Amino acid sequence: MAALRATLGSLRFAGAKAFPVRSFAPAFRCFSDLRFAPTHEWFKAEGDSATLGISDFAQGQLGEVVYCELPDVGAKFKSKDTLCTLESVKAVGEVYAPVDCEVTAVNEKLQDEPATVNESPEDEGWLVKVKFTGDTGSLMDRAAYEKHLESEKTEE
Repeated sequence: MAALRATLGSLRFAGAKAFPVRSFAPAFRCFSDLRFAPTHEWFKAEGDSATLGISDFAQGQLGEVVYCELPDVGAKFKSKDTLCTLESVKAVGEVYAPVDCEVTAVNEKLQDEPATVNESPEDEGWLVKVKFTGDTGSLMDRAAYEKHLESEKTEE
């Protein structure tokens, strides 16, 4: 995965310039049951609830996260709505809801330790927990997501 990350182009966050991929590989636990949106959010379903965050690729593109603006518990979002924003030393990145959902919890740890998103993006750096409705069929498994990253590289 680190070699793939090091060879990929760049990711564009809303209102930000493209920037190069970081070439280090942070240590994080990798869930095999994660699903991914084309916009680099991950989704881990647990019944009709799910945990959401950004992919390791996305955190690498964003750079060191210094602030997380998370939604309020109870907030409702439609698929593709801006769910929250992550501020880094490089840019401000928008995180989109991959499905229709209602926020049931936010990762309070990120208020004091926003860099957790970088250190453990697909585990301890989760952003929100939601109750979701709607179809998750458009979300990709890890293998399909890695192919998606390759296709983004060839488009640049």
